[in-house]
Amino acid sequence: MDGQGKLKSKKIDQMVDRELCANLIIRHGLPFKFVEYQELRTWISYLNPYATLVSRNTIKSDISKIFMKEKIMLKEELKNISSRICLTSNLWTSCTTEGYIALTTHYVDSNWKLKSKILNFCHLLLPHTGFELSKKINECLHEWGIEERIFSLTLDHVSSNDVLIKTLKSQFVLQNSLICDGEFFHVRCCAHILNLMVQEGLKVIGDTLNQIRESIKYVMGSESRMMKFKQCFEKIGDINALSALCVDVPTRWNSTFFMLQSALKYQQVFSSLHLVDENYKYCPSEEKWKRVEKISAFLSPFYEITNLISASSYPTSNLYFLQVWNIQCLLMDSVKDEDEAIRDMAERMIVKFDKYWNEYSIVLAFGAILVPRIKLETLGFCYERIDPLCWEVKLEKIKEKLYKLFSQYCTKNSTSPVLKRKHSDLSSFATPSSFDVSYLLCSNLIIIVHIK
Repeated sequence: MDGQGKLKSKKIDQMVDRELCANLIIRHGLPFKFVEYQELRTWISYLNPYATLVSRNTIKSDISKIFMKEKIMLKEELKNISSRICLTSNLWTSCTTEGYIALTTHYVDSNWKLKSKILNFCHLLLPHTGFELSKKINECLHEWGIEERIFSLTLDHVSSNDVLIKTLKSQFVLQNSLICDGEFFHVRCCAHILNLMVQEGLKVIGDTLNQIRESIKYVMGSESRMMKFKQCFEKIGDINALSALCVDVPTRWNSTFFMLQSALKYQQVFSSLHLVDENYKYCPSEEKWKRVEKISAFLSPFYEITNLISASSYPTSNLYFLQVWNIQCLLMDSVKDEDEAIRDMAERMIVKFDKYWNEYSIVLAFGAILVPRIKLETLGFCYERIDPLCWEVKLEKIKEKLYKLFSQYCTKNSTSPVLKRKHSDLSSFATPSSFDVSYLLCSNLIIIVHIK
């Protein structure tokens, strides 16, 4: 700025300008043609007539260079971390049967920070079989050079994933790259299993659910219906309801729970709506409303558990064992409930529970053992609560597997370049200490996270 308060023209580094523009597009998911918007070009020319305006192809090339730079940096980071890597993967199929597969890595860096990075999101040609899925994932791992660093792979529970795991595990075992010959390689998604289990229980009230769903859709279908609904609400007057009505996504049970909760608050309004709207014919009977209220209370703990194990901002492996145990205890108590609908739901859910969680995931139970407040003693108490006769056998099995895993880490990491550098700097032993092995083991157990 000169003495008269006027701005002086500033020389612009065109490369910095292009990089900032590319980062803007990346951050906000803008299309490449954003740089060719006439209004944007007019604005930039007004601010600086000497600015060089690039084309969509140029900005695409710049973004590709940024991607390759970040990819090289991530490759180097994955190469130098001392712990193994956990993976999650999911297949999404569009309405046109186009398949897309996502592969995400989870690891703990040298600063003990949990990191999650999407390695690949790519198109998958038909057929979407387990063999083709394993082939694609193997290609991705080879591309990143981490096929010999894998600890676990977390997947949804679908039949094609069983084939995927079998194929990948066979390849890795032949390469001797898995811990304990892949015994802990496959981790089933807890949130997905819980969803399948509750969905099975909700079939008991399928007709009532449909009535509530259609009632909400009817009210939200037009402005005139909403006005009549509000009139009924104002006439009743003593209802303390502030939440909005919501329609569920049938494949996500927690959204169904939200729908039930929102509908229950307006039960009296729905019951009186047919008096002012002769076309409304979906209202559940009083008996069905009472049943929904009981079932909503029954499902409340499951909703809290779903939120807990579906969280993505902190590790959840240490919470797994106690939450699955809590679910089993709730179901065992509910099969003795005096309400027939609750009993039927619990019995249906127990069948699914036994199918997927007849034996708790051992490797995720290790996460609970490593929590100072839990350890083996708490696991023993939990096992005794659900199986008074065989709890000691189950606890001993967990203990045996934990020692086996620790021993494997001692063997496989005795030649670890990272640990060798560490001990070389300290002029210490040539092999990793128990502390080092515990560090690596803990870092792997804490990053086994669940798919949403």
